[in-house]
Amino acid sequence: MAEMVRKSSVGEVVNHWVLAGSCILLMISGYAFLFHIDGISSIFGGYEAMKTVHNYLGVVFCLSLLVTTVHYLKDAFEYDADDLQWFKVAGGYLSHKVKVPPMGKYNPGQKLYYLGILGAGIAIAISGFAIWFMKDNATVMLVSHLVHNIAFCVFAIAVPVHIYLSTLANPGTFQIMVNGMLPLSDARKKYPKWIKAVGKM
Repeated sequence: MAEMVRKSSVGEVVNHWVLAGSCILLMISGYAFLFHIDGISSIFGGYEAMKTVHNYLGVVFCLSLLVTTVHYLKDAFEYDADDLQWFKVAGGYLSHKVKVPPMGKYNPGQKLYYLGILGAGIAIAISGFAIWFMKDNATVMLVSHLVHNIAFCVFAIAVPVHIYLSTLANPGTFQIMVNGMLPLSDARKKYPKWIKAVGKM
C-alpha cells in the first residue's frame, strides 16, 4: 500500500465541504431568483421559503469563508520566483512539454483563485446582508443588487473551473477533499518544496 501524507487537516476538509455545499446551493437558489425560475423555487418550497433558505445559507457560507482565512490566507500572499515561472508556463496546463517549476503546498493559480473567491465572497456577503436588512433604502438596494449580481457571475465562472481542475484535470486531487490525504509519491512530484519543508523527501 502506498505511503500517504496529509495535505489538509480534518477541519480543513470539513470546512471545505461546508463552503462548497453552501456555495453551490446559494448559486442555484440565486440563479432561480435572478431569472425567476419556478421549477427551482418549487424544490425549495416556493420563493418565500427559498429566500429564507438562501439567507441563512448565506450566514453559513460567511462563517465558513471566515474559517478559510485561518487555513489559506497567509499562504495566498506568499510568492517566489518559482511562482512567477509557473505563470510563464501556465502551470503546464496548456502543454505537457514545458517544465513546470517545483511548487510549495499550493501553486500560484490556487492562491489567486482563493483570493478571488475571498474577495467575491466578501462582496456578495456585504451586499447580501444589505439586501436582507436595508430594504427601505432604495440607493443601497440598487447598488447592493448590482454588486451581488457581479459577484455571482464571478462565482458562476470560477467555481465550475475549480471543480474541473480539482477533479478531471488533475486525477487524484479530489482525494484530498475527501480525506485530506494523498500518496507521498504524488506529493513529491506535485509539491516538492512543501514535501521538503515537512521533511518527507
